[in-house]
Amino acid sequence: MPPSTRDLEHDAATRSSDDPLRADYDVVVVGNGPVGKVVAAHLGARGHRVLVVERAESPYPLPRAVTHCSDVARILQSVGLAPDTIPHITEPYDAMYVWTNGVGETLVEVDWSGLGESGWYNTYFFDQPSLEQALDEVMAAGPRVEVVRGAEMTALDDRPDAVTVTIRRGGEDVEVRAEFVVGADGAHSTVRDLIDAGWHDDGYAYDWLVVDVEPGAGASFPSGATQRCDTDRPSTMVPGGPGRRRWEFMRLPGEDADTLNTPESAWELLAPWGPTPENASLVRHSVYTFQACWAERWRRGRAAVAGDAAHLMPPFAGQGLGAGLRDALNLTWKLDAVLRGIASPDLLDSYTSERRHHARAFVDFSVSLGKVICITDPDEAAERDRRLRAEHRAGDRPRPPRPGLGPGLHVGEHGGTLSRQGRGRIDGETGRFDDVLDGPGALILRRAEGVPELSTRDLEDLAALRVTVVALSGDRTAAAIDEVTVIDDVDGTYTAWLDELAADVVLVRPDFHIYGTGTGDDAGALVRGFLTGVRTGPCVRVGSSNV
Repeated sequence: MPPSTRDLEHDAATRSSDDPLRADYDVVVVGNGPVGKVVAAHLGARGHRVLVVERAESPYPLPRAVTHCSDVARILQSVGLAPDTIPHITEPYDAMYVWTNGVGETLVEVDWSGLGESGWYNTYFFDQPSLEQALDEVMAAGPRVEVVRGAEMTALDDRPDAVTVTIRRGGEDVEVRAEFVVGADGAHSTVRDLIDAGWHDDGYAYDWLVVDVEPGAGASFPSGATQRCDTDRPSTMVPGGPGRRRWEFMRLPGEDADTLNTPESAWELLAPWGPTPENASLVRHSVYTFQACWAERWRRGRAAVAGDAAHLMPPFAGQGLGAGLRDALNLTWKLDAVLRGIASPDLLDSYTSERRHHARAFVDFSVSLGKVICITDPDEAAERDRRLRAEHRAGDRPRPPRPGLGPGLHVGEHGGTLSRQGRGRIDGETGRFDDVLDGPGALILRRAEGVPELSTRDLEDLAALRVTVVALSGDRTAAAIDEVTVIDDVDGTYTAWLDELAADVVLVRPDFHIYGTGTGDDAGALVRGFLTGVRTGPCVRVGSSNV
């Protein structure tokens, strides 16, 4: 069960163009793509009134993103869409991502197999329209979220106590008041422009034709994820979610994009791989410009940007959508804390510093892959092939990077890195940690006897932030406080993790990331440090080079 469905008002609605809007909301979300939906679902689930403003009259019917990784699966789990509950939408990929050259020699095998830290497979492929429909159903099932389509946000007036948002629909302007605005409105973000966030273009740009296919009955196409580093035409083939396949073909120098973006060109390029009009259906074809860009500032005052409004990256690492959903989780727990009066608005400064660093790591990694893939010069490609073949023969099997957060609300060697998720048992109920504890936030100790004494205010704020005090063993009646949950570490995940951390205690934030670790008597200091950072805001320099 998602942690959001307890004790909440069931009044979600999608408004027609004739429905009047309320005069005030807690948060206005601009953009109803996956990032905006997750922002709205989490905030609505926490009892905040949310308005989602979407320019399009109806949902976008075609797939765009097709892959995500383990921690994104955990984010989907947090809104009740764990991958094993939606097998018609998403499927795990437990294999290598193989790169070959034009003659079929293996250059690189990226290890996408196995389970990640978050307790889910490292890689999934999914159908985005189906996922968005499921997210719509989550929003409509109980959170206090209203969605208005066919409307645009055209202006915002940011003041110390609130922000006034101008929304245009049906040729008329309506003003609503909100505590905060989140711009999840894509690469051409209006919110980003209105808050003068700046936009850094790294100068990397290539056009690719993206083609999605549904195989017909009995059709058999190559399986797996493959990158063909062919100077004649760099190409990609990956799953596209259950029952679908995706191909991507680079536009060559001098080639006309409009000519490339036709059904005839798509079928011609697909033919060597097996799909034909007789054995497959062409779901879509579209030319996209793969870019590397990011906003210089992700928040100003009471407005922030997330997802493609904050960053763009080439798709070679499959991290674009994941980066946006990580933005959503980082931002929403902090907005919730501010709206509840627990946190200073200065806590939101850490959103930019933590997430921009993390997203840029994936932008840079994606560009580095693109610089290997998008080579069309034969001599340069020959040198690349010699180098990569030698590394492959030496046994190099790279895994996707695991960057930590940038400077912000975390301390120590392990602060800002992802926490683990294993299985736990409480009172006979066994399940994944986040589900049995009703959320990921936790102060985890080896033994109940190590739980520190905490003030009433600290306990209340931890509970409001959904940070549970957890012990892996011991007698809860011997603990310094009553508010401790003793959980059976079913698979030994957490005991082994504490051993790896050389720690007796770890404090996990509500967004799965570690605040800090400690030994012995450090638990109380960790809680006080974390709550002080929440209440006053961590010391981060938003404009400095280290973020």
